[in-house]
Parts: sequence; structure tokens; C-alpha cells
Amino acid sequence: MAQWKEIAGLDDWLEVFDASANKPVLVFKHSTTCPISANAWKEFQSYLNGSPNDDTEFVMVKVIESRNVSNQIAHDLHVTHKSPQLILIRNKEAVFNTSHWSITQDNIRKVLQ
Repeated sequence: MAQWKEIAGLDDWLEVFDASANKPVLVFKHSTTCPISANAWKEFQSYLNGSPNDDTEFVMVKVIESRNVSNQIAHDLHVTHKSPQLILIRNKEAVFNTSHWSITQDNIRKVLQ
């Protein structure tokens, strides 16, 4: 199982953002009050419990509890905020993002191949 970490502060985000210059980062933006996000979270965890891409860092941000981080991610990557949302970052740029019911194990697997 791949490990993921929660980013809850702007310093955490900047560290992850800078690290994307060396290793792809998959960010999961999660709303802890939304049933669609709960389903997407299960899909994300199921992917990680399978055969995840070892060359990718996995992070999660709770969009309500860490709104400033969520907003900064949207700003820095020039993506419209959605929740739930998956954003793949390479070299400090969003190269893929999707949201809601499109967050599935299969879609995660395809984008990380």
C-alpha cells in the first residue's frame, strides 16, 4: 500500500509544490461533509491499497478545514477549485485534473501509467 500524507498548512503545500519538480504529486482535495467526496475518497484509498505507482507522491487536503491551502493550490496551479478533486502535478504544473464521479481507481491508474 502506498502512503499518503495530509497537507494542512501553507508550508506543507509549498514543500509538496516544490517537490513536484522532482517527482509527480497526486493531490486529492476532499470535503469531509460531502457524500460524493466520501465515495471518491474510497476510490482513492482503493487505488492506494492495490498496485499504486511508486514514482508518485500522494497527498490529501481537507477543503473545509484547510480552506487557505485548498485556495492556494487552485491559485498556484491555475485550476478551478472543485471538491472532490484530483490534480496531478509535474514540474510545478497541473497536467491533469478531474472531479466528482470521475475519481475512480481506473481513472487514477490510467493517468499515472
